[in-house]
Amino acid sequence: MMERFLPRRLGRVLGDVLAQFPACVLTGGRQTGKSTLARELLGESHRYVTLDDPRVRADAEQVETFLGRFPPPAVLDEIQYAPGLLRAVKSDIDAHREERGRWLLTGSQVFPLMQGVSESLAGRTAVLRLHSMGLREVVEDDSGPTEPEERLLQLSEQAAVRELTGRDHLARRIFRGGYPEVALREDLDADRWFGSYVQTYLERDVRSLRAVGALADFDRFLVAVAARTGGLWNSAEVARDVGVSRPTIQAWLSVLEASGQTARLTPWFGNLGKRLVKSPKVYWLDTGLLGYLLRLREPADVFEGPAAGAVFEAAVFGALLRLFDHAGRVPRIHFLRTSAGLEVDFLVEVGRGDLVAIEAKATSSPKPAHGRAIERVAALFGGRVVRGYVVCAVEAPVQLSHLVHAVPLGAL
Repeated sequence: MMERFLPRRLGRVLGDVLAQFPACVLTGGRQTGKSTLARELLGESHRYVTLDDPRVRADAEQVETFLGRFPPPAVLDEIQYAPGLLRAVKSDIDAHREERGRWLLTGSQVFPLMQGVSESLAGRTAVLRLHSMGLREVVEDDSGPTEPEERLLQLSEQAAVRELTGRDHLARRIFRGGYPEVALREDLDADRWFGSYVQTYLERDVRSLRAVGALADFDRFLVAVAARTGGLWNSAEVARDVGVSRPTIQAWLSVLEASGQTARLTPWFGNLGKRLVKSPKVYWLDTGLLGYLLRLREPADVFEGPAAGAVFEAAVFGALLRLFDHAGRVPRIHFLRTSAGLEVDFLVEVGRGDLVAIEAKATSSPKPAHGRAIERVAALFGGRVVRGYVVCAVEAPVQLSHLVHAVPLGAL
C-alpha cells in the first residue's frame, strides 16, 4: 500500500473536463494511479466499480441489471474488459445531453479501449492520459507555469527544486521511476517490485491482447526494447536478436504501446527533403522499469556505464510527454536526424510554427559544444527555433550561447 496520496497534475484537468463533458476516458498503464486518482477526486460524488475483477466482469454481461446497480454518476474502472457497457453509456449520455460529469471510464489497454470509444462515444467524451508520476510530482512541487508551451518557453528561468538538484538526488529519483508505490516508499525493494510488475501485469496484458507462445521470448523482447530506448527502431534487427518473426515483434511492440509502457517518437516530417531519417525511435516511459530491464543495480548507474545516456534521454522524453499529457494537451514532439549525421533529440512544436529544440545530456558540467547541434538545426530551420535547451544535471540554468541554455531536468 502507498503511504499517502500526492496530488497529480492531471487531477485539476480531470475536474475541469468533467465539468464540461458528460464523460471522460482516462487511460494509462497499470499502477500509474488511475484508480487512486479517481477515488480521491470522485469518491464522494461518484459510485465506483472495477471490471478488473472477473466476477464483476461476468455480472457486467447483463448490462441493464449491472447499470441498475451502478447508475451514474459513476466510475467504471478498466472498462476495456466490458466493452458492451460502452453502448449503454452512450445511450445514457444521449438521454441526458445537458448533464456533465456522469461517467469516468478508465482503462489500461489503450488501443482496445479507444477502438470501443471511437465506435460508441465519438464526440461525447474527452480523453486524458495518466503516466507514472513525474519528478516534480514525486517531490510535491508544482511551481511554475502549468501550460506546457509557456513552461517550455520559460524553462531557462525555472530552477529545479532542492530534492532534484545534484547528481545523487536526481539519480535516485530516476532510478526508482514514477510508479507511485515504488516512488513514494523508500523502504520498498524496487528490484523485487519491478520483477513482480513484469510478471503480474505485462505478461497478463500480453496474454489478453496477443497470444504468446513462449513468455521467455517475450521477456527477451522486453530487454531488447529497453536496450534500444532512444535509438532508431528496426523490427528486423530485434526479430533476429529475439529469435521470432518480424510480424511478432511488431505485434508485441503494439502491446507495449497499448498498455502504456512505451511510446514511439516520430521523426520530424517537415520540408527538409530526403535528407531526413524516417525510422521512429522507441522509448520506455518509466525510467525505474527501464533500469530494471537494463539491470541497473544502484542509482549511480543512471549517470555511469554504457546505458547512462539512454536512461537520461528517456527521463527527458518522459518529462516532456508528461508536461503535455498531464495538462490535457496533445504533445507535438519529434526528433530530427539527417542522413549527414545532424541530430537533435527533441523538437517540440509550440505556438504557430515555432519550435523548441532540446538535447538530453547526462552531465552536470555542460559546455557550449553540447549545444552546437541545436545551433546548426536552428540555422537549418531559418528562425523557427525560438528556444534551445540542453537538459542535464545542472543545479541552475546556464547560458551556453545566444540561443541555448543548459537547464536542470528537474525544471521540467
